[in-house]
Amino acid sequence: MSPARLQSCFAAWIVALTVLFYAFPAFSMFTWAAIGLSAALAVIVGVQVHRPSKRLPWYLLSAVLVSFTAGDTTYNILTDFMGRQNPFPSLADVFYLLVYPMLAVALLIFIRARSGADNRAALLDALVPTAGLGLLSWVFLISPYVRDDNMGLLEKLTSASYPLGDVLALAMLLRLLTAGSRKPVALTTLAAGVTALLATDVVYGLRQLDGTWQVGGPTDSGWIFFYTALALAALHPSMRRLTSGGDAATQSVAGGRRVAAMAIASLIAPAVLVIEDLTDGVEDAIMIATASGTMFLLVMARVAGLIQSQRENTARERTLRMSAANLVAASSETEAGEAVRQAVAALVPEGEDYRFCYVRGVADPGEASGLVGTGWASVADLPAVVAAQFGDFESALYGESVIGSPDGTLPHRNRAYLAADDHVLTALQPSFEALMAQGTLAVERISLTEEINRRSSEDYFRALIQSASDVILIVGDDERIRYASPSTLPVFGRTDLTGTPLVRLFASTDHADLRALLEQAASGRGSRDGVDLNAISGDDLLLQVEVTCRDLRDDPAVDGLVVTIRDVTERRRLENDLAHQAYHDSLTGLANRSLFQNRLEQAALSAESTRSLVGVLFVDLDDFKEVNDTLGHGAGDQLLVAVGRRIAEVAGRLNMAARTGGDEFAVLIEHITDPDEVERVAEGIVVALSEPIEVTDGTGGRHLVSGAASVGVATSGDADGITELLRRADVAMYVAKTDGKRTWRLYRDELHQEMIHRLEMRSALVEAVPGDQMRLRYQPIVDLPTGEMIGLEALVRWQHPLRGLLGPNEFIELSEENGSVVAIGGWVLREALGTFAGWRASPGGASLKYVSVNVSARQFRTPGFVDQVREVLAETGVRPEWLLLEITESLVLHDADQVWADLRELRAMGIRIAIDDFGTGYSSLSYLSQMPVDVLKIDKSFIDDILHSAQQMALVETIVSLARTLELKVVAEGIELDGHRDALAAMGCPYGQGYLFSKPVTADEIGARLGLGTTSTTSTPAK
Repeated sequence: MSPARLQSCFAAWIVALTVLFYAFPAFSMFTWAAIGLSAALAVIVGVQVHRPSKRLPWYLLSAVLVSFTAGDTTYNILTDFMGRQNPFPSLADVFYLLVYPMLAVALLIFIRARSGADNRAALLDALVPTAGLGLLSWVFLISPYVRDDNMGLLEKLTSASYPLGDVLALAMLLRLLTAGSRKPVALTTLAAGVTALLATDVVYGLRQLDGTWQVGGPTDSGWIFFYTALALAALHPSMRRLTSGGDAATQSVAGGRRVAAMAIASLIAPAVLVIEDLTDGVEDAIMIATASGTMFLLVMARVAGLIQSQRENTARERTLRMSAANLVAASSETEAGEAVRQAVAALVPEGEDYRFCYVRGVADPGEASGLVGTGWASVADLPAVVAAQFGDFESALYGESVIGSPDGTLPHRNRAYLAADDHVLTALQPSFEALMAQGTLAVERISLTEEINRRSSEDYFRALIQSASDVILIVGDDERIRYASPSTLPVFGRTDLTGTPLVRLFASTDHADLRALLEQAASGRGSRDGVDLNAISGDDLLLQVEVTCRDLRDDPAVDGLVVTIRDVTERRRLENDLAHQAYHDSLTGLANRSLFQNRLEQAALSAESTRSLVGVLFVDLDDFKEVNDTLGHGAGDQLLVAVGRRIAEVAGRLNMAARTGGDEFAVLIEHITDPDEVERVAEGIVVALSEPIEVTDGTGGRHLVSGAASVGVATSGDADGITELLRRADVAMYVAKTDGKRTWRLYRDELHQEMIHRLEMRSALVEAVPGDQMRLRYQPIVDLPTGEMIGLEALVRWQHPLRGLLGPNEFIELSEENGSVVAIGGWVLREALGTFAGWRASPGGASLKYVSVNVSARQFRTPGFVDQVREVLAETGVRPEWLLLEITESLVLHDADQVWADLRELRAMGIRIAIDDFGTGYSSLSYLSQMPVDVLKIDKSFIDDILHSAQQMALVETIVSLARTLELKVVAEGIELDGHRDALAAMGCPYGQGYLFSKPVTADEIGARLGLGTTSTTSTPAK
């Protein structure tokens, strides 16, 4: 169950219990205990679900809830069942008072985890309001008990312990909240709950003093809120961040709200003094004076800290000013580096250990120069050469800059690292970043000075400008062009630009960006790198140009802003084209795998924040290889385009359809609120692709082919990341394939086990033949008019070591996938011919004319198959005409030249060839007269309905008549009824096989029918 659903269910449960608590006061003790224990259990559940790095504080919070509930239950038992009137103090108070130290310890652990190192400023900021509120607690809650002469010492101590516990919890809470870091939702919820506890305790104490307290009133809702808030905080995923250390506080800065809070807290003591003086007289002078003094000392300590920080900041600023002067005076990179090193030594506080080093490397050509970035780095993540210089330090500040080379070679990249203790780095980070910026500017200035000196020759400068392909303009302060290079002609179609306002060269929509670029260059602030604008050429065409600007008004030879314009129209168009090609499939125009992955990652992040779901569909075409094999790859490409279009139409505009490779597609469905939505899309795709698609072959012929596909569906509800989500969709698609194709399947955990089972079967198939696990069954082929058995078809079975005897439908497809079908086919051929040779050598088997053996396409295409058949015939002594090889239509139509050559060679040997399951594949009637085959086997699907369908009867008659015309023999498969046999015999079909005559049986049973007893074969007999 998702965290959001857990929170919702728990909140609904608490609301229901609260309603029962107020609606049925007679059962309030039980409902109240249920509320408290439910909250405690929810905290434990949150710990088990989210697994924070430190579990102790959460277990303490659960114990707080249990102790609070135990106190309430004990109190109710003493009053309701034992008849005691207002039992105080009692065992219930022990449970109540245990709440405060446990709560304080839990909050203290959170403080240590989130603050990391000690934060003195945050501690002082928390103690000031705590002292003020503690004074209020003494005056209004503790003092009345202390002065009550009717109460004993134990009663006074117990009564005073409650407000003191509240003050302790308040101090811990304020310290936790004053940590200068981002506050996760769990922390905010926890703080709200503790605040509710403290406020409710105050109300409870005041009403106890007034004698108006009663169970079941509105005050109880505050404690219910406390229970609920602690549980919801534990159930929220952000609870891990309270102890992860990832939100460690930085140095506290006394902002307006914090200063205001401290000021108000400081005025509490004077306000209390005034109130007591105006009412019954000052009774708490000692406590008021103590609180005032304490808050005064705390504020002074805070002020002293601020003064110290100001002194340190002033010293750092002075150091930075001095370093700036040294950097200005530097005339080389070496001198600038030494100035930075001296500044770092001055910035680090005296007595603190540190390490500082430079690393220099080559930057990429054309990379923008300047300060690239600054920040924190883990020493463990730095290059080994750098990390070795930092000893035991764990963190370092870094600054990175790219400096152009004055000699025209590749620019170089400078990296500076400062390693020290974390508190030192925290204090120095702003100064370090400023120093890195100063150093970068100094090195750039030095580099630019060297560049200007190198190009000081006027002749060199003029030749460079005249031959430059970029447009170079000099613009005055009035933004009019004072000089234009000759390259303006091919770009703008004119050269007479002198005196023209610069803005006239650009589209009006870009004038603001152009002026901003000029102002940045003129003022020396902001980025001066290239800006893309739209320029207007002489024939009013828009060009995409890249504009840069340099302020050379101080250079007497230029005295203006130098604007460089580069025509990047073709480059931008090429970039856009390349970007589209990089993320889209060139054949279908759909998104490719890379774009799909990127979009899925973004969708997953969005779904996590919005608490919605993401769905992924994997679509894999069924039997796509047959289209490529029979009609060519051109027809296959047409099929892929049509399938992609249909998938995109079903997915809709809001979802993404992608081709991820070959005949595989994927669909991403975002923002799912109804889980059935994904299943509707999957069903729609299956239905849309079930309609035939028309394609053309290489000769211009039109064909209707199937685009049917298997679809796997998975959603992100329980998936751990997008990798797991993709794996689940793939597993579901794989199962849809194995379940008969042309369907869709939604991922379930048991599907993974089914896939593992298939993999185990594939692996076991490799050992099937070497392990003597294959068995043969033989089905008689009879002469339909006479009923005489004239031949046998050898059918393979697998004696699985664990699952028993398996039929071909359970393993043949797997053997095709892993290639073991070649070894199985070779074993069947050798076993069948050896057994048949034994039958023919006996008197009872002389009537058998042939044995039929199925050959898979993969086995037939294996190099040396014809030679293998020849060798087996020689080994077993079987005459070639006794062997009938059964092949599929698609094999004959694929690689026709090579396949037909092999078939002709086999027939030349005397072996006969049969087309198995004729009519179930793609149409081959146009090739039938040329095929090197002898027998057509009519598939069982045609025979089943010939007694009930005139169309089916006519179709079978046509096949029989066509075969007779082409002088081919016909064998009808799947004959199960006498009516089937009579109808086939009447239309002239000579041979048939099926359960009417015999199911597939063992070699021994065939031998018994022939009167031979047990049959001896070339290998282990069938069992």
